Amino acid sequence: MEITLTPIISISNLKKSYGDKQVLKGINLEIYPGQVIGYIGPNGAGKSTTVKILTGLISDFEGEVTVEGKRIKDDITAIKSQIGYVPENAEIYDVLTPLEYLDFIGKLYGMDEDQIATRAQKLLTAFGIGTNANQRMDTFSKGMRQKVLLISGILHNPKILILDEPLSGLDANAVIMVKELIALLAKEGKTIFYCSHMMDVVEKVADRILLINNGEIIADGSFEELKAGGNQTLENIFAKLTGKEESNKEANDVLNALN
Repeated sequence: MEITLTPIISISNLKKSYGDKQVLKGINLEIYPGQVIGYIGPNGAGKSTTVKILTGLISDFEGEVTVEGKRIKDDITAIKSQIGYVPENAEIYDVLTPLEYLDFIGKLYGMDEDQIATRAQKLLTAFGIGTNANQRMDTFSKGMRQKVLLISGILHNPKILILDEPLSGLDANAVIMVKELIALLAKEGKTIFYCSHMMDVVEKVADRILLINNGEIIADGSFEELKAGGNQTLENIFAKLTGKEESNKEANDVLNALN
């Protein structure tokens, strides 16, 4: 789809430190409606900190972050209503049923009770767990819980969806469905901010890839643009740009240590 010229998310000179350690060193980004952003980087690069700032979980940072023209420091409640967030490690109230949990989430977003009930049941059915709607979630597998978390992120039909390792625990068919869903949401003009260590998935779902390393964006472009340097996979690009091209040697060292 054609991307508008007005960014839905603007980040200017974003910095964040924990004590003496500077985690973000001046991030500058403009993200547009309909984009699927693949946000990748090694552990400790600043991915999680960026996400926590965008979702309002961290408020003490330097720089400017705006969503739909609103400064995140000024109106975080209004901004949160436009964002759906699926964290990597989420605590779920597993003594509740999916319908009870989604009713709670929907009410946090100010949704009408009847709308919550109708949409929640339709989404649970679409994700293949409709028959478990009234079953306590402490009996659920990891994949079933992940489906409920995904539903909780899209229940209020947000304009921006932030996904942190969203495919964790899902079976192959569910993974395929979620990939298709991401593409369809983007076609509707939703903005998807997708964080993952699964390079092959990012390569397929993202139309723009941002690589962060040591608190700085070191690559920004489509997969085709990033591989113009001769690298054929996103894993190779990642290894080259982050200085981790010795994976094969490291794997052999581990194997040799066992012998």
